[in-house]
Amino acid sequence: MPRDTLTGSRIRERRAIKGLRQADLARQVGISPSYLNLIEHNRRRIGGKLLVDIAEVLAVEPSMLTEGAEAALIATLREAAAGAGVAIAETDRAEEFAGRFPGWAEVLAWSHRRIASLERTVETLSDRLTHDPRLAASLHEVLSTAAAIRSTASILAETGELEPEWRDRFHRNLNEDSARLADSSKALVNYLDDNRMGEDHRGAPQEEVEGFMAANGHHFPALERGTETPEVIVAAAPELTGRAARQVARAVLDQYAEDAAKMPLAPFQREVKAVGLDPLALAGAFDVDLPAVFRRIAALPEGVLSGEVGLVICDASGSILFRKAVTGFALPRHGEACPLWPLFAALNRPLVPIRRRVSQQGRTAVEFDCLAVAWPDGPPGFERDPLYRSIMLILPVRPGEGGNAATVQPVGSTCRVCPRSGCEARREPSILSEGF
Repeated sequence: MPRDTLTGSRIRERRAIKGLRQADLARQVGISPSYLNLIEHNRRRIGGKLLVDIAEVLAVEPSMLTEGAEAALIATLREAAAGAGVAIAETDRAEEFAGRFPGWAEVLAWSHRRIASLERTVETLSDRLTHDPRLAASLHEVLSTAAAIRSTASILAETGELEPEWRDRFHRNLNEDSARLADSSKALVNYLDDNRMGEDHRGAPQEEVEGFMAANGHHFPALERGTETPEVIVAAAPELTGRAARQVARAVLDQYAEDAAKMPLAPFQREVKAVGLDPLALAGAFDVDLPAVFRRIAALPEGVLSGEVGLVICDASGSILFRKAVTGFALPRHGEACPLWPLFAALNRPLVPIRRRVSQQGRTAVEFDCLAVAWPDGPPGFERDPLYRSIMLILPVRPGEGGNAATVQPVGSTCRVCPRSGCEARREPSILSEGF
């Protein structure tokens, strides 16, 4: 029902909130109760002085009666209904519901936002518990130290007379292990109690490199202009704390500089404007391969494209080597991603471009166009098998571009936090239930 035809419903709701009878409101604005009844049932249009008089009696702005709930509230209600997957949800009457019951509409919208927030928290915490290298190392340290203390204590308790030299040695070991356990436990508690949620607790070189790339928006003007080298940029990066991280970042920036030399920014932007995000056309225009075009698209500065793009690169084992996140498409922090991603399907068909429309499981059915291709890494040789890598460009589907639902492939992020049932590719049970 159009928004401007719900004015009567909003008047009826506001009148009920104030505790006014229909006859009382009609008398105060100078119309008959029967006429007000027609208005409240949306059978008569209303405007001008009568609308202003009714709004004054109800103590609201006239716009609250004509416009009703905010568009964001209406959108949230429809999103909640779509995410719940309940066939009987009357999404076409969401605005009428919000107009007649604004309080309940706000409660429902708040609940939907809260559930979505909790889902993200559960996924993040589960991913952290499963893959966080610092957490795993800390727990291993605590358990191994506790085992050493128990072993030493058992010897002291169960053995009779000990030589003074051996007894002193066991006491010294017990003291040292106890101090180490106290330090490890304190460090673990501090790590778990850290409330600085915005801080990225990196611990692996790849994560440091991803944080470094994200901090620079995946775009490096100095490399585009040729005024700095990858070595200089890496050396000045505070995000790169280890030698391994700097080595990985150097390789990424070397590849970036090579791509920028083959596809200079200004000509590449002009070509994108002319042909759109058509990787095959762009590859032909600059005489480069598809992986280079994918990387170049993902490295464009903010504002060049109409929206975000994501990028994932893996090796032949399926281990993720590089990722650029995109809103709505969950990427696990480490390996073990969903095997249904086109990224992995491309490994079975090297050098053959693959394009799939996918939708990640969740309350919001966001769709993405995923373009993937696998290619041999390095020159061919008679005495060695080729080593392949695969790359996937992730493009969010804009509203109105949705395709046939039958052609959309449902995928997850990782099996552990994917509630989708009946999936033949599942490796382990999910901690979430269907519909969470």
